[in-house]
Amino acid sequence: MSAHIIDGKAISLSIRKNIKEQVDKLKQRFDKVPGLAVVLVGDDPASQIYVRNKEKACKDVGIYSEIYRLEKNISENRLLELIGDLNDSSDINGILVQLPLPDHISEMAVIRTISPDKDVDGFHSVNAGKLLNGEKGFVPCTPRGIIELIKSTNNTIDGKDAVVVGRSNIVGKPVSILLLRENATVTICHSKTRDLRVHTQKADILVAATGKPNLISGDMIKPGAIVIDVGTSRINGKLVGDVHFESAKEVAGWITPVPGGVGPMTITMLLANTVEAAAMQWNL
Repeated sequence: MSAHIIDGKAISLSIRKNIKEQVDKLKQRFDKVPGLAVVLVGDDPASQIYVRNKEKACKDVGIYSEIYRLEKNISENRLLELIGDLNDSSDINGILVQLPLPDHISEMAVIRTISPDKDVDGFHSVNAGKLLNGEKGFVPCTPRGIIELIKSTNNTIDGKDAVVVGRSNIVGKPVSILLLRENATVTICHSKTRDLRVHTQKADILVAATGKPNLISGDMIKPGAIVIDVGTSRINGKLVGDVHFESAKEVAGWITPVPGGVGPMTITMLLANTVEAAAMQWNL
């Protein structure tokens, strides 16, 4: 029997409806509108699509947005100056600098310059430390969305064996911490893992976040498992994930498609983080 498809688009729309209601209440009660600044450096086609999607999502829920499209040869100092200005702007509650950046600009320098209170991507060391310590802070958008997708299956995470394939600061590490928070027993696999199949076949919850297309095949999945595919690669013009969907869906109990799974949730969690940033900055 084929797996249940975890529809990230539908779940995302439901959450965005609630976010729009929150934004409307802020407007009505306090005459305030949350603001998000998105900075795009260069002309990477995928990044341009992401930024347009974020701009549209802000408009749909009533969040004020400013989009900065900068030449790819902009100096690092000029970019950091812009971030400093946005840190000081009363109109802006959240700042997102679209990654990746050109080679001459240090991503860590950019992330460190964003105020932790406006770091709605959740990448600043202050927010990463809060996540590790279990304190309230901004959680990276994709990992936050992954937890929502898992919970949408109405399966408890508590006590389950979870395997995360990938150890990036953006997805792998933070989602592992979030799964630990939910009382899962977590294994992190990566490029140096000796026998990936041994680990993935034991997973009640499997999160694949490597960027390697079709790395996980159906025979590597535990029957009935929840499979969250974070990867996006383009092969012959078609978008595919880290999981070989056709074979995996015959084994898994629940699975996210690519596209239409994790992607919509990432942007939705960005909107949620922006509204939370505004409420915190306004002491509401």
